[in-house]
Amino acid sequence: MIPQAPELVFAGGLVFARIGAILMLMPGFGEPSIPMRIRLSFALLVCVVIGPLIAPRLPALPDQPLMLAGLVMGEVVTGLMIGAVARIFMSAAAVAGQVIGMQSGLAMAQSFDPSQGQQGALVATFLNLTFLLLLFATNTHHLLLAMMVNSYDVFDPGQMPSMADGAQWALNAFIDAFNIGVQLAAPLIVFGLVFYLALGVLSRLMPQAQIFFIAMPSNIIVGLFILAISLGAMSAVWLERMQRFATDMN
Repeated sequence: MIPQAPELVFAGGLVFARIGAILMLMPGFGEPSIPMRIRLSFALLVCVVIGPLIAPRLPALPDQPLMLAGLVMGEVVTGLMIGAVARIFMSAAAVAGQVIGMQSGLAMAQSFDPSQGQQGALVATFLNLTFLLLLFATNTHHLLLAMMVNSYDVFDPGQMPSMADGAQWALNAFIDAFNIGVQLAAPLIVFGLVFYLALGVLSRLMPQAQIFFIAMPSNIIVGLFILAISLGAMSAVWLERMQRFATDMN
């Protein structure tokens, strides 16, 4: 049976409600620096491509407008929940960047972070851009796109997701992101503890000298050096966790 125009519009709108909400927050695709028209056009293109795959799973067109609004609202909430959890993992770079900035004396060096849409520590902005580059260079964004299609196996279309499960999922994601951020900044944390302990001893031995003012250039240089040699390991840890998140949804 050939579907009628209202059924096609309903199916397309229901798919767009979830996919559009996911892409609005998805790392790499929903960045504030990307023009809104481009993001909207990409979301519509994705819906056109994957719509035929998802259409058989969609519920029938309801007769009551309130039921229709409830279906659309449920899909939007599901999409926002999935996209927000994926976006939370990007905050690991902000956590690591802030900690590294404090330990290396660059906490007050601020720059505009396009992934956060606001001012952030210079190191945090650098890590965010590096992780976004890795996201596309390693084709991890393909896993994220596949995750959107497979989300219909995890969350049934037309049903409101459990808010309790969603809150627990988001809480676990926040915990993971914070743990990852601290792990990424661990080399600088160790360096900061040793460095400031040594400065404290020197300040007691030479109280007339401005030890912290004299040692600040060395703090910045050594901190950037440690960041440079550990950047590869930091990127690998974050990328592995992001790929695991996308694979778990698939």
